[in-house]
Amino acid sequence: MNTNFDHLIGRAEQLMARIELALPQPLAAPDWSQAYAWRYRKRSSGHGRLEPVRHVAPLQLGDLKEIDGQKEKIQRNTEQFVRGVPANNVLLTGARGTGKSSLIKACLNAYAPQGLRLIEVDKADLTDLPDIVEVVADRGEKFIVFCDDLSFEDGEPAYKALKSILDGSVAAASPNVLIYATSNRRHLLPEYMRENLSYTHTDDGEVHPGEGVEEKISLSERFGLWVSFYPFSQEEYLAIVAQWLSSLGVNAADIAAARPQALVWALERGSRSGRVAYQFARDYAGRRSA
Repeated sequence: MNTNFDHLIGRAEQLMARIELALPQPLAAPDWSQAYAWRYRKRSSGHGRLEPVRHVAPLQLGDLKEIDGQKEKIQRNTEQFVRGVPANNVLLTGARGTGKSSLIKACLNAYAPQGLRLIEVDKADLTDLPDIVEVVADRGEKFIVFCDDLSFEDGEPAYKALKSILDGSVAAASPNVLIYATSNRRHLLPEYMRENLSYTHTDDGEVHPGEGVEEKISLSERFGLWVSFYPFSQEEYLAIVAQWLSSLGVNAADIAAARPQALVWALERGSRSGRVAYQFARDYAGRRSA
């Protein structure tokens, strides 16, 4: 009888152990010495973890051309943050391929020796932001939580989670955490023509947006610093091409000869972005060395 009872207890303990493994676990701190950039990943089991990014793109601030105004704002804000003086959460918006994400990576490479760290979080995982902030709150380093290509559809839970972290949560924001996000939308939520009907006007002409419009604007307003990026002109695009070709070892004569091909490359892709310039430079330099 005792043998059967002990066997039953053993089976019950095994079952409880398996159930505990299946339940979401608190986010554990990683070995911070492994890297200076991290990626938050959530498995199908519901377990989230911080994984080291061992090979960060080797971008430098000097590599990024024709965005000097934007670069100055981001660099100044990041430097303030690293120094421990007041700095803002940042929303970078504008045309695709104009250097929004690259600028954040370049700042990370520039200030990592001074204690800057980066945690990349997918939009779908923003609901776990409070757990991430809790893990890093007592660290001496400064952490940028980076969300690339951010936009939301109506009703997404991640929208409210980010809004709460930026401004409005009962818990105070951790002084060693800032959020840097990039987006092609300035207001992060889709906008519809029918929402314009909710605007009201007073007799003196003052405009009052409706509640739906106010909600869409409110998240963007919680970012203290807005930095806008714009499509490049033809000459700006060619200057970026020349910079990338030079960095890849192409001589000045070949860079000048590449201009017509660079314009055709951009025409075929329908864009004169920095990304397109970089892709052309790699193609051209590769063909020259083949």
